[in-house]
Amino acid sequence: MRNQTALTTFILLGLTEDPQLKILLFMFLFLSYMLNVSGNLTIIILTLIDSHLKTPMYLFLQNFSFLEISFTTACVPRFLYSISSGDKSITYNACVSQLLFTDLFAVTEFFLLATMSYDRYVAICKPLHYMTIMSRRVCKNFIVFCWVAALIIILPPISLGLGLEFCDSNIIDHFCCDASPILKISCSDTWLIEQMVIVCAVLTFIITLMCVVLSYIYIIGTILRFPSAQQRKKTIFRFPSVQQRKKAYSTCSSHMIVVSITYGTCIFIYMNPTAKEKVTINKVVSLLIFSISPTLNPFIYTLRNNQVKKAFEDSIKRIALLSTK
Repeated sequence: MRNQTALTTFILLGLTEDPQLKILLFMFLFLSYMLNVSGNLTIIILTLIDSHLKTPMYLFLQNFSFLEISFTTACVPRFLYSISSGDKSITYNACVSQLLFTDLFAVTEFFLLATMSYDRYVAICKPLHYMTIMSRRVCKNFIVFCWVAALIIILPPISLGLGLEFCDSNIIDHFCCDASPILKISCSDTWLIEQMVIVCAVLTFIITLMCVVLSYIYIIGTILRFPSAQQRKKTIFRFPSVQQRKKAYSTCSSHMIVVSITYGTCIFIYMNPTAKEKVTINKVVSLLIFSISPTLNPFIYTLRNNQVKKAFEDSIKRIALLSTK
């Protein structure tokens, strides 16, 4: 007979017990978190105050930046506190909340990336009807749909997980509350929940990845059909120029880089056959997802986007003028 008591606290093992590595890890996470928050917050503020950034693409980018900040804030500050204080304990309710919010923000990001790819498809393949198809009301409905779809996907496995029993151990081999290590220490039958987690993850990947792939197939096909300069001279219709073709490529390249990073790292983690395998490797990859990806995304979008760079420069000039008065 195993002792089954109501669990109130978990212990998060973290990544390392080496004091020097802990210092380096703390500095790395703190700097990446500050860069993530400042970079994404800058994008949010620019899209709110600059009149040139009021298009649907920047509305989606604004919400994506909010999700990036929220995703890392749900986990990284708690881990930084654990490293600095040595307190590895986390209450059951805090652990469930952390799992719920990290999954919610992550899944919403996938649906938002798919929506952003559809926005690029409309902008390039149907430019004359862009403002009609992607009206502000439609964009807001898309954003609400992303959140609702994410909730519908994550609630069933999390609801089942609330009934798990923990008899032998409360030690989670991770730096945050993640589904795989929690299932590993449960003494309940976790087969159904494991299968549900896999189904929900695969469903999210397939639905969103199909939207992204289909959008870019049409986008690439449209760009390749752009006529040459000689062909444009032979017709009375106005076709896109070489510069417009380059602009079409540049508007998609930043999004594709972010899509590749997000899908690549998450597929590596969540496509494992069971929750009992590869926890150690997944901890390292999870750390990259929580630190590197959200930090890079603002720079990917701003460094390859002249409108955002110009909005940033104009804002700095306005602040400088105000400070001199």
